[in-house]
Amino acid sequence: MGFWRVRTTVDERPGRLAALTAALAEKGGNILGLSVQPDADGTVDEFVTEIPASPDVVREALEAAGGRRVQVVPATAHELTDEPTRALLLAARLRSMPWRLPEVVGELLRADDARWIYGADPARPRPDAEQGELPDPTLLIVPVAPRRAIRLRRAGLPFTLTEAARAAALVRLAQPPAEPVPAEGPLRLEDGEEVLIRPLTSLYREALRDLHERCSPETRRFRYFTSMPTLPPRVFDRLCDRTRGHSLVAGNDGQVVAVASLMFTPDPGIAEIAFLVEDRWQGKGLGTAMARMLMQEARDLGFAEVRATLLFDNTRMRRLLASLGATLSHTEDPGVMEARIAVGAMAAASPS
Repeated sequence: MGFWRVRTTVDERPGRLAALTAALAEKGGNILGLSVQPDADGTVDEFVTEIPASPDVVREALEAAGGRRVQVVPATAHELTDEPTRALLLAARLRSMPWRLPEVVGELLRADDARWIYGADPARPRPDAEQGELPDPTLLIVPVAPRRAIRLRRAGLPFTLTEAARAAALVRLAQPPAEPVPAEGPLRLEDGEEVLIRPLTSLYREALRDLHERCSPETRRFRYFTSMPTLPPRVFDRLCDRTRGHSLVAGNDGQVVAVASLMFTPDPGIAEIAFLVEDRWQGKGLGTAMARMLMQEARDLGFAEVRATLLFDNTRMRRLLASLGATLSHTEDPGVMEARIAVGAMAAASPS
């Protein structure tokens, strides 16, 4: 007697499900779980059953009862968990750990492998598909953002359209829709002054150097953890490298008055943010506005979480991050704190 997950496609006709269950019962099967999923060319019936018959015998019995593309794979008692309860528990885990989105989606669909993939729009057909090659039914690509997706693989058990919809719904839970936030153009601040927001490019090298020289030692210390009087060329080049992150500058009257950066990290689904705002432009809402633009950028890139490292005595930065819904915690260094922001929660929040 063994546990098996049995899946078969049937035509939408009255009595088909009854014929399948009768075939399993005839082989001594005890049906412990049942799922019915609409698919492209029929209905997929999935059973979790305890049955003494071998997979080949089960397959032959279901094919004789009208089943098509019958798959029989080992199951465990763990798979008898109530599916709605399991999905809700995974959703709760995702809300508390959004950076583990691939892992949670993979567990939802019981995939063998789940990982981030990057690059072109995952919704566009692959070149081999354009040439007529049939898609791999054991491979599922779940778009998360225009340039990021989750790739799932499950050997021996093809994915269904229903499962693809479930995965997409879970992704939407992690990153719900948000109102578009312009990442470039004029921005009116709380005191009525305007700044122009633009992506950082190499053209701003001298302007950014001047910004650093105008900032007070304390402002530079809050940004770099040291009162660095000038910006080293290697740091500027890194800020301009679009493969390593995205940065924005705010300009007024021919000067750069602030720079905000979203930097990629080695951890999948996680980015870091940092800001430098000239002293006389602080307290006007500029840092908060640029932070929201970066969070929108992080969402569009498919990141699940954004982090920031800050000095404990940087009270202005602590307030800014808290207004974005960040969770603040101490690090091993008592003078340094870490902030973590779930991108989905931030995207769902209305601007303050």
